[in-house]
Amino acid sequence: MANPPMEDFARRLRPSTLEGIQSATVGRVRERVRLLPFVFADVEAARTQAASIKDEVLADLGGNLVRFEAACLKHGIQVHWALDAARAREIVLDLASRAEGRLVVKAKSMVTEEIHLNAFLEAAGFEVVETDLGEYVVQIDGDHPSHIVAPIIHKTRYEVARSFAQKGLGPYTEDPGELTLQARARLREKFRTASIGISGVNFGVVESGRLVLVENEGNSRLSTTAPSIHIAIMGIEKLIPREADLPLFLRLLAGSATAQRMTTYVHLISGPRREDESDGPREVHLVLLDNGRSAIRSGPYRDVLRCIRCGACLNVCPVYRQASGHAYRHPYSGPIGAVLTPLLEGLEKMGDLARASTLCGACEEVCPVKIPLPHHLLRLRDEAARQGLAPKGIPWSRFASVADEPPMWRSGLTLLPLASGLSEKGWSEVRAAPRREGRPFRRWWDERS
Repeated sequence: MANPPMEDFARRLRPSTLEGIQSATVGRVRERVRLLPFVFADVEAARTQAASIKDEVLADLGGNLVRFEAACLKHGIQVHWALDAARAREIVLDLASRAEGRLVVKAKSMVTEEIHLNAFLEAAGFEVVETDLGEYVVQIDGDHPSHIVAPIIHKTRYEVARSFAQKGLGPYTEDPGELTLQARARLREKFRTASIGISGVNFGVVESGRLVLVENEGNSRLSTTAPSIHIAIMGIEKLIPREADLPLFLRLLAGSATAQRMTTYVHLISGPRREDESDGPREVHLVLLDNGRSAIRSGPYRDVLRCIRCGACLNVCPVYRQASGHAYRHPYSGPIGAVLTPLLEGLEKMGDLARASTLCGACEEVCPVKIPLPHHLLRLRDEAARQGLAPKGIPWSRFASVADEPPMWRSGLTLLPLASGLSEKGWSEVRAAPRREGRPFRRWWDERS
């Protein structure tokens, strides 16, 4: 039987890449554990409250979207509805084509990765420049982000230094500060001349119609303010009901994603520049993207739409640490990707991701909105098996037959110590067979009696 695609990818990873990913993720998990108790008097209560608020949104998602659209329009934000990725790309292209230039500066956005926007716009003759430092690095390398929050978690500063030198950003240097300055010098001119800015949205506030963006570099504000046209793209699930809910989610997102009390920048966008304002975009457009989310909301996986894209589940996941984000073959990786990607792309194409999990439960423990990811992974595995999409393994009916006959079961237990020598080679290469410890259960039970 052939290895799953993820396992094949993981086997080819360089040790240095794995070491970097593991070091970064372990560090973030440790810092998150240290920080959150200082931010929240009761972390579990905060997580429960956040989950409840997101469920409130999802319970009446259609009504909330209509109210959100009305609030946006009141402030001059023009709203566009996109049922799928193709329609979203068409809307963005139409809006961008109205601008005077062909240069697009783009803030970090997972949803634009989801719809493959960059390649589409480039094919239409636009120059698209990622302005987040990590996203810019993967762009000039012809690469893809491997983490929801940290796009170049799989790269070392030496690789970045080589890329910058090869692309003519400046002389070769391995100093992170100097590399940042080289990128800044190149990107500053792009901000000055671009007529189109594109961003994602972290939260849309139903009550006020505000678009909320968080970041640590300052590039998002330049992407949304300096160009004459700002196009924001938002998954329809990214709503929160009230302004009063925002502090809770900002602190949960920053603490879970980067172990910060608050991100360096929080942008509250309420529309285009007013007549008495000297800067800001002339037009602000919001593209509300469905792309399968309504179908997810209508099914048993609804609470996966609570996700606020913090990446905490990636950091804690032993499979992600061993395979990296690229092994998931989709912008959404880690445990959230293992659930969300098959729902968006289909079990036939991506169902194997649900089996790429130890089901240890760590992802659910760290999720700031309490998504029951292990439960959903098991459900997806069950669906795949029922549809005949799961790989053929040892028939459990044989185990049941042996377990149902006491003499055969006792014989099996006697022979169990020999089983480690019979395990499949591919399985035992990366796993150690369990060793029996203590007394046999039957002997312990007889002694108790």
